[in-house]
Amino acid sequence: MLTEDQIKEMALDIIGKIAPEADIENLDPAVRFRDQFDFDSVDFMNFAVAFQEQLKVEIPEEDYPQLATLKGCIAYLKSKTGP
Repeated sequence: MLTEDQIKEMALDIIGKIAPEADIENLDPAVRFRDQFDFDSVDFMNFAVAFQEQLKVEIPEEDYPQLATLKGCIAYLKSKTGP
């Protein structure tokens, strides 16, 4: 099972690769990524796919909105990778 810190670190790493201009040091965990930096729908899809590949979990497209914030990513992915 992943910890919140591990999920956060993974999310920030993926964001850094997809949107290198993002200020991940000052990211607000409760605000949507696209409201904080240039993160279009293709970037967001790549973000969700990267989680699926790294965690070997299925994330249905209808669940993608739950990944729109760092806080949402942590909550959603903890539920997907838990016991």
